[in-house]
Amino acid sequence: MNYQAYDYLARSGQIMSEGFRLVNDVITHPTNPFSYTLGGKIASATLETALRVTQRYDKLGFNIDTVEVDGETLAVNDEIVLRKPFCNLIHFNRNGHTAKDKVLLVAPLSGHHATLLKGTVEALLPNHEVYITDWLDAREVPLEAGPFSFDCYVGYLIDFLNHLGKDSHMVAICQPTVQALIATAVMADEKNPNIPKSLTLMAGPLDTTKNPTRVNEFSHTRPMSWFRNVAIMKVPFGYPGQGREVYPGFMQLGGFISMNKDTHLKKHQKYFQNLLFGEQEDADRFRAFYDEYMAVLDMPAEFYLETIERVFKNNELANGTITYQGKPVNFSAITETALLTVEGADDDICGIGQTQAAQTICKEIPKDMRKHHIQTGAGHYGIFSGSMYRKNIRPLVTEFIDSYS
Repeated sequence: MNYQAYDYLARSGQIMSEGFRLVNDVITHPTNPFSYTLGGKIASATLETALRVTQRYDKLGFNIDTVEVDGETLAVNDEIVLRKPFCNLIHFNRNGHTAKDKVLLVAPLSGHHATLLKGTVEALLPNHEVYITDWLDAREVPLEAGPFSFDCYVGYLIDFLNHLGKDSHMVAICQPTVQALIATAVMADEKNPNIPKSLTLMAGPLDTTKNPTRVNEFSHTRPMSWFRNVAIMKVPFGYPGQGREVYPGFMQLGGFISMNKDTHLKKHQKYFQNLLFGEQEDADRFRAFYDEYMAVLDMPAEFYLETIERVFKNNELANGTITYQGKPVNFSAITETALLTVEGADDDICGIGQTQAAQTICKEIPKDMRKHHIQTGAGHYGIFSGSMYRKNIRPLVTEFIDSYS
């Protein structure tokens, strides 16, 4: 299936979804006596489940309105402070109240929007001045903006850190741990005064030979020609980026779901039961999760292909062959940036040891400025969201940052 055909199907599915929604509104109307019967409840649950399966999911906002700081409730406004063709740097302004620590939170460019890290931002906000990389959907970026490569990503992080200035800290989650580490090394080698004072790397593929997961193994089962010919498509007519080569978000989403298809099926079955028996709190949690999870973006083809080849196939960072703008990256130059690595014991996307590899790669950082943490009971998403993150990992990250402020 090419992208144009998928787009036609997705648009048709959206029409069906709106039809299901209209019928469901009629069935569930308070004045309709059928809505109070068992048949009406079954029909409504069926229609709502169907409309969610067929609808298109748009990017959500961060929607963080307030934050509690030392017992005081502060209004929060997210504002774009730096615009680039493929990414906006967003600052969460706490009603003019500034924190001593500026934290650049690097969101993954791996299919989901940066809003997937909403919980991460909310947990960091009481203690830090938070900025986040908000990657744009490549289908919305005109061809005139040019390509976006692996090195462009690194360059963007350096630009963002220069914008934040001195005394900043960087936290990278999952895929961008690679680029965050490279950017730090480049800045250290160039003696850039805006190098982060601490670097926190969470659940990232820095050495993909350590406890390989299905994600790692998949990249080795097919040649690069397969990724170029099958995974890459052109943005269809009707979008600002029409004609741009991308790795479509719908393909990445399909991959995510296929990894845990039984789990997703069970969640949808449970959602149907929640609707049938009026368990609104559980139903609302389901909607909140899948409204975010199902909203995906397209990645620039050149970035996606280089990541597959350089990170997963060649394992260049751990092998010491990684380059930036054609020059070898000197990780030994990092001597004054403190390093924290965090992994989940039950992570099925990034195996244990893959992120910890940074501790070996950055051998010139003094041992008392390095720390590694394995969170028992945490899967991939539990590293940066949910109760386990809020209770165990966020305090650890905050304490580490405060130690090097």
